[in-house]
Amino acid sequence: MVARYALCGMLALTHSNAPTLNAVQPPAERPRVVLDRAVADFRSGRVAESVEGFDSLVKLVPDAAPQLWQRGIALYFVGRYKDCRAQFELHRTVNPDDVENAAWHFLCVARAESPAAAKAALLPVGPDARVPMREVYEMFRGALTPEEVLKAAGAAPGGQFYAELYVGLYFEALGNRSRALEHIKAAAEPKYASVGGYMHDVAKIDLDYLQRQK
Repeated sequence: MVARYALCGMLALTHSNAPTLNAVQPPAERPRVVLDRAVADFRSGRVAESVEGFDSLVKLVPDAAPQLWQRGIALYFVGRYKDCRAQFELHRTVNPDDVENAAWHFLCVARAESPAAAKAALLPVGPDARVPMREVYEMFRGALTPEEVLKAAGAAPGGQFYAELYVGLYFEALGNRSRALEHIKAAAEPKYASVGGYMHDVAKIDLDYLQRQK
């Protein structure tokens, strides 16, 4: 995801509501505290607790809900696929160009219904200049192969990380666990931690998720 854009935008919304909220709420229930705890829970592998936190934040600051793409990812891992789909459709209203948003929406619909339904419901996107996001979108659209996405990633670590991550998620959406594991394991390698940031933590969570499946 476009982490800095989405997270900072959401924080701005919570900050604008903070004076009123803080006057009636103890520190542990203030929006920024709830957000930070939900993010920390997810990054530490406590996904169910993370979802509880994000859900609480939506109740505290409803206007922040469109920014919470992190909530959508957490919802996927607890199997709330319809809510996951709805979150990414909502996020598109504030971040319409993001290919990653469309990819996660695809994953949620594929799990709730089928890959064919996910392809039919693929969200439109705008220009996303990050390498190899254009190719990632074309892969989910069915116009390019995973191999073409990996080739388009080039030599830069950032491009390689996102190619491995979204190729892995694509195979996951199709139900091909072995191929998904191959690429998610690559994306979760420590060498990508600095370029992947939050999404590198997502790769690690997904690796554990796939390994626990039979």
